Amino acid sequence: MDSVLRAFSVYLILLLIFRIAGKRTLSQVTTFDFVLLLIIAEATQQALLGQDYSITNFFLVVCTLLGMDIGLSLLKRRWPRLDLLLEGQPLILVDNGRPLQELMDKARVDKEDILTAARERHGLERMDQIKYAVLERSGGISIVPK
Repeated sequence: MDSVLRAFSVYLILLLIFRIAGKRTLSQVTTFDFVLLLIIAEATQQALLGQDYSITNFFLVVCTLLGMDIGLSLLKRRWPRLDLLLEGQPLILVDNGRPLQELMDKARVDKEDILTAARERHGLERMDQIKYAVLERSGGISIVPK
């Protein structure tokens, strides 16, 4: 039972931490982000398993984590407000070529992030060529050209 409680607690804590950290935290992984992810994974592994490295404990922890994930997906489908709370909503960052700086600051996105997405997806070079730039729920930036 200790393993189930550990897995449940760690899942909720990580969910909360990554929700607070924002959408952009995992969308484009830099070297620093990758190293941080490895450290978090190691700390999480120790918190989940404790001193019990048995196959049974591993199985119990994995089943608990998958059960939490499936349960949350079912709850989010039933209660859309929970989905909005956990996943957020898309955020318009550029409106008709005009950067919405307050929203960009809130999302920790700068103009270069938007221009990079515009170049990669549409070959656009300037902000005035962008009709809309949207920070999606997944953390990626969608570009709608003019």
